[in-house]
Amino acid sequence: MPFAPVLHAEWIKIRTLRSLLGALAAILVCTAAFSALAAADADDSDPLFSVFFGISLGQVAAIAFGTTAVSSEFRGGALRLTLAAVPDRGRWFAAKATAIALPVLSVGLLTGFVTLLAGRAALGASAPGWAEGVRGAVGCGVHLTLMALFAAGLATVLRSGVATLSVLIPFLLVVSFVVGDLSGGAADFLPDRAGQVALHSTWDGTLGPWTGLAVTALWTAAALLAGAWSLRRRDA
Repeated sequence: MPFAPVLHAEWIKIRTLRSLLGALAAILVCTAAFSALAAADADDSDPLFSVFFGISLGQVAAIAFGTTAVSSEFRGGALRLTLAAVPDRGRWFAAKATAIALPVLSVGLLTGFVTLLAGRAALGASAPGWAEGVRGAVGCGVHLTLMALFAAGLATVLRSGVATLSVLIPFLLVVSFVVGDLSGGAADFLPDRAGQVALHSTWDGTLGPWTGLAVTALWTAAALLAGAWSLRRRDA
């Protein structure tokens, strides 16, 4: 089967699952709402990150989206039916990843610009400039997409949404926060921290805005490759 109809079929699966649509909405609501609250009570030390502070919670919704989109295939024999229609596992997995990436990127970019406008309004004269703000908005959308795909790759390896979220959510909410202040060290290269460098006005660590996103992209690529390998090697 050609790639286009496989992608269309995967998109139908996503848009007909209410939990996935809810996760997409949560990306926008959580990021924008918590960012606006943070910006209203922020200092001037890092105005750009004050604008995008809510991404710490928005990325949880993104990983929930990526995890659920994949883990639903491993319930009730759904994957066997899918592979009966699309025997080429690599093509199917590429279509699944694309069907996850496109809506998250679209919602992520919308979230970035909505958050930027709300944050600039809240910060007033201390708001970041437009050039810096647009960089942050684009970085926000790309980072959210990479985190959703990272979760999708891990979910393919673990074959369980519960197991994947049990690993990633404590990591994002506990481990990453504990070591997150170790700027310039190993913490800079954690998948969530590296991508968020693009959301800072200044950063004293090793990475820059785009090299940070590149590090997150490498984590994501590794997770997707591991998922593709697991899919090829294990029974449906």
